[in-house]
Amino acid sequence: MDLRSFTPANEVYDRGRALAESVPTSAHDHEPAHPHRPSVLAYIDKSNEGRLEHLLPLRIGRMIASPFAFFRGAAGLMAADLVDSPANGVNAQLCGDAHAANFGLYGSPAGEIIMDINDFDETIPGPWEWDVKRLAASLVLAGREGGVPSKGCIDAAEDAVKSYRRTIRDLADAPFLKSWTALPDASVLDAAKADELIDDFARAATKARTNTSDKVVAKWTTQLDDHETGVRRHRFIDDPPILTHIDPTEVEAITDGLESYVDTLRETRKNLITRFAVRDVAFRIVGTGSVGLRSYVALLHGNRGESLVLQLKEARASALSPYLPAATVKHEGKRIVQGARLVQSGPDILFGWTTIGERPYMVRQFRNMKGDIDPTVLERNHLDDYGRLAGALLARAHTRSLDPRLLAGYFDGDKDLHKSIGRFAVRYADQTISDHAELVEAVDSGRMQAQLA
Repeated sequence: MDLRSFTPANEVYDRGRALAESVPTSAHDHEPAHPHRPSVLAYIDKSNEGRLEHLLPLRIGRMIASPFAFFRGAAGLMAADLVDSPANGVNAQLCGDAHAANFGLYGSPAGEIIMDINDFDETIPGPWEWDVKRLAASLVLAGREGGVPSKGCIDAAEDAVKSYRRTIRDLADAPFLKSWTALPDASVLDAAKADELIDDFARAATKARTNTSDKVVAKWTTQLDDHETGVRRHRFIDDPPILTHIDPTEVEAITDGLESYVDTLRETRKNLITRFAVRDVAFRIVGTGSVGLRSYVALLHGNRGESLVLQLKEARASALSPYLPAATVKHEGKRIVQGARLVQSGPDILFGWTTIGERPYMVRQFRNMKGDIDPTVLERNHLDDYGRLAGALLARAHTRSLDPRLLAGYFDGDKDLHKSIGRFAVRYADQTISDHAELVEAVDSGRMQAQLA
């Protein structure tokens, strides 16, 4: 750790400008598919390894729902396509799956509603370009699903890149402490020039404020008499296949895992969580790409009628890890938590990790005032605003791990990046439509089993 040396800002900018000479921004307009990418079915088979077999048809069923749904479950396939793609050598802590639906609202430690990246299963250090290209391609796919004209889809993708570039430049000029805490709340709408989303944000925030453990308890539980204590206690209501109870031995193992998880929290939060007690545990299916992984919800009882619902989700190696020279990871849950802590402006105060059996898990609040703006239902003038919003949030997230002055130097005088990545995004959306069609054909022909839900 060196706190004695100081590099003037102009020197950092100059290093960034030099990068543009070797990797011009026009180089990011490249072919979508790597010549040695795995086939779609080979990729699916490989990504299904280790998952619960009885849930695999449900995973496939969710992925064939639309090209955008397929894209959401295929972060690793895009990583395989981006191998050897132009990159200027500046790495960031990537979200790893920065598609348009992975930006959402949640509660800050102070109880405020903030918007940020909200899924870090694939987080890993890597080229900043990978996240930006995934975001741009996802906006084209989301717009197509919502019936937005082609020009509107391209505008959204290009606006996301413009916003990313503009935000990097702004944060590069800001004091370090100010840039570190930038864009935490609804002010990001103004900064990203996303005024059309004000009403969408307000509606999502209103819904998010009610999206709490108490709402989960009211909707998913019933009260039963506890004959051991003589008091009534809540218990999850089975709703197969989404929510199902597990046997007592597994409940004990998960409770043991939660007790071990406490040690991964900061001291004050250990004191908080140990005031609760586990009352029930159930298996719950989540997401698209995560279907088939082991995932549980635990109901904890707090002060008087207080409830807390935690999610324990199996943590696997990042889908990007086979394609990046990342350091060896000792615990995948720890990787996810530390990545989120580095990237998010206000990470969940109860975010931690544990091991159950020999499998790593990450643990977090299941409902922490979470909400979202669905990009697939946005009209054209809202979709490009959403692109600008997501681009700004992604830029802020990246500046936690890379020096924005370096990228600002790379962007100095640039007028091509948004056009280059926009053209790539359209081609990658076309590639995804083809990949999705291949999976649908495999289901139709009986080579893959799918359960629609």
